[in-house]
Amino acid sequence: MLTALEVFTTVAVGVMVGVEFSVAFVMNRIFNALPDDSGQLARAHGGRMLGAVMPFWYIGSLVLSAVWAVAERHHSGAGLVVTAAALLIVSVVMSILLLVPINNRGKTWTPENRPADWKEQLNRWDRYHYVRVAVIIAAFALLAAALT
Repeated sequence: MLTALEVFTTVAVGVMVGVEFSVAFVMNRIFNALPDDSGQLARAHGGRMLGAVMPFWYIGSLVLSAVWAVAERHHSGAGLVVTAAALLIVSVVMSILLLVPINNRGKTWTPENRPADWKEQLNRWDRYHYVRVAVIIAAFALLAAALT
């Protein structure tokens, strides 16, 4: 049963990393290259869609990691799992304090109602997101290392 928890947790975090990496380095670049207001509208739609799913994914990944850490507290890889869970806590805190407020504003923007500094806000979101991606990649790497 513990092996299934380990594998499921690692896969869940790994797929989350893939989605967030894709947003940072693929999707946003595609959106930024679209003509006229299409890129901003695409990011608003993505913010609504992913904004509905990602909180459950982040919290779920954190809970799974915490359960794994508790279940394996006396095993050699426990420190790696605890550190991964701590990094996932950092990613959740970053999300709540830094990224979600910008996303909540951006997902309602249209070309008619967006603020004058909308590009600056999206650039700030991107910078925070790059850091968050690095944090969850590190968490994923630690979980993968704990499997061995």
